[in-house]
Amino acid sequence: MLPNPYAPGELPRVLAGREQQQDRIRGYLSRIGTYGEMGGPLLVFLGPRGVGKTSLLREAQRDAEEHGFITAWVACRRNAPFLPDLVSRVGKAVESADILPRAEKGTWKLRLENIGLEFGLPSVVKVSATAAADRSEAEAPPRGAQISAMEDLLHETSSHIRARGGAGLVVFVDELHAATRDDLAVLLNAMQNLAGRREDNPLAIIGAGLPSTPGVLVNAATFGERSTFLTLPRLEPAAAAAAVAEPAAELGVTWTPASLQTVAAEAQGFPYLLQVLAHATWEVAKPLGTGDVLDVDQVRSGLPLADDQLSSMYTARWAAATELEKQIMSVMAQAGTPTVTRAEIAAALGRPTQALGVPRERLIDKGIIEPASRGEVRFTMPGFDRYIRETLSTGAPSPADPAPGSLGAGRRPRELPPASEGGPDAPRR
Repeated sequence: MLPNPYAPGELPRVLAGREQQQDRIRGYLSRIGTYGEMGGPLLVFLGPRGVGKTSLLREAQRDAEEHGFITAWVACRRNAPFLPDLVSRVGKAVESADILPRAEKGTWKLRLENIGLEFGLPSVVKVSATAAADRSEAEAPPRGAQISAMEDLLHETSSHIRARGGAGLVVFVDELHAATRDDLAVLLNAMQNLAGRREDNPLAIIGAGLPSTPGVLVNAATFGERSTFLTLPRLEPAAAAAAVAEPAAELGVTWTPASLQTVAAEAQGFPYLLQVLAHATWEVAKPLGTGDVLDVDQVRSGLPLADDQLSSMYTARWAAATELEKQIMSVMAQAGTPTVTRAEIAAALGRPTQALGVPRERLIDKGIIEPASRGEVRFTMPGFDRYIRETLSTGAPSPADPAPGSLGAGRRPRELPPASEGGPDAPRR
């Protein structure tokens, strides 16, 4: 059997349908490359889990490096400072690039270590960011000193890179919604100060996070609202089909048009679900070599395997919810509609709308639900509503049938459309 080219939860082999966002990033960085000045305010891509934010940033990182930039990558974690990791990663990026003359390396390393001291890193090279993250808040240095140290780090690093023939520095920050307020305040204040002399700072910071990220940034610093926020949409059917077809084509395997349409309809534009479905189909079909074809029957055969993987994810989400959060999600799932109004949830639970504000926001922060329009919310991941209906402890029959195109969990009573009726917008029977 050929190796499976699909890897759910990892970076896809083909990043399809993100050309507009990639062009936006290139335009943002071209200002640095052309003028040697700061790219602009923090650029942040927003979207629910599974829509491909990390994949977009990783592709942008590769592209930036090909155009002469030195890059550093940081992923934020709940209840853990990320600035020590940022300092360490930037230092290691410069060291790995080997852009400094031998005579300057010792001085530069000492300078980085002095900056690192402000973030709990006695040695940028020798001390891990994880160990520094365990320091108590009482031991943390004053915020003003950290802002100055962050300014120095970004200014001196980017200036050194530019002086040695590089384009500049780009820092990628993933999972921004999980960042601590204090660390975000330091980073935003440092960027604000550096923007006052943008011609001396050939750098940019690009981030990604859940839809709640703008509020997190504004809470950290009011001028965080000046950041550029771009929502990452679901993939169009043609882009979804390309994301599935192209990795197989590289191995000489072809998907039929009907099978691609079926997978695209099932995934509803979510890159993660595309990978799950394509991976499951491949595992069941076991293509042997060039010329093999994957059809709708093999997609159908792979659905139970895909359901098993998704069920594990849904179970984890459900288990991590509080009792009131579960009640809110149960009402949403039982509604059987794409969106549910806040008033409908409150009425079903017999509570005032205001009393549900905190648990609703927690569900949004966790990336489980998202605002759909004014006063309405929806699940971020297709199929989670059906999972909830099937696992409610009451065992009562669902008041609504699954929404068209929703992935099930556990069992699969519906039929896929025949090939002649397939298509991203074709109704389910």
